[in-house]
Amino acid sequence: MTEISTDIVNNTIIKRPNNSHKGTFGRVGIIGGTNNFGGAIIMASKACVYSGAGLTTTFTDPVNLSSLHTHIPEAMFVDFNNLDSIKAMLNGFDVVLIGPGLGTDENSLTILKTVFNNIQPTQKLIIDGSAITLIANHNLDLPDAKLIFTPHQMEWQRLSGIKISDQTDENNQKAVKKLNATVVVKSHHTKVYHSDDIWTNPGGTPAQATGGMGDTLAGMVAGFVAQFSDTTNAVLSAVYAHSAIADKLAENQYVVLPTQIIEHIPEFMKANEKKTES
Repeated sequence: MTEISTDIVNNTIIKRPNNSHKGTFGRVGIIGGTNNFGGAIIMASKACVYSGAGLTTTFTDPVNLSSLHTHIPEAMFVDFNNLDSIKAMLNGFDVVLIGPGLGTDENSLTILKTVFNNIQPTQKLIIDGSAITLIANHNLDLPDAKLIFTPHQMEWQRLSGIKISDQTDENNQKAVKKLNATVVVKSHHTKVYHSDDIWTNPGGTPAQATGGMGDTLAGMVAGFVAQFSDTTNAVLSAVYAHSAIADKLAENQYVVLPTQIIEHIPEFMKANEKKTES
């Protein structure tokens, strides 16, 4: 097992080339946010944009439109009930994130199945929150894509069948290999599993124990993966940045809010970028 280091982060967050445009930094589609969980999709979308994704499109319930544009006008909106729009637009994204605030009703299941049936093998698909629960509850076959899961320990229990008390590195890694995916198991010291490798995140604070932390991390993972060529290191760097920002804020705060972490992402990335162009 390896600790995620600042070296990984510094070598991942490259200095942006002068000859850049929106498309240089990736196109991301984010799907979720029922009428009861609009905050989740807004935080995920904002974290993705603030992490530097070039273009972010948010597929969500229309009830969230005004709030989305108020909080993150840089994100484009599509009604996630329009399945034809999902089908038509899905393949235009480098990265797709599904799950924050998606819910677990029949409509949510239909949206998830539509994404699974239309995603392409070359695309990166991040599966979070409600989408993980839907997979477990309905025993869904996983699509042929570059898969990244971001479960908390209870979601991981549902997906893997491993009780929280039995979630050892050995047991987790066996399940990860069956999924053929990268898995971020969120906990006090989050662990990232990929093939034969295991990384542990050195940071993390109880000040982060509030709703929306996982949605924010999922959005950060989407933004980092969209930009940086080494997908595994991009995931590791997002995980590290998420808690490193929180740890710094917790020096003077009893509680750290996800929205506060988001505001500090660009500053963190600038302070930790590689000093020469890649």
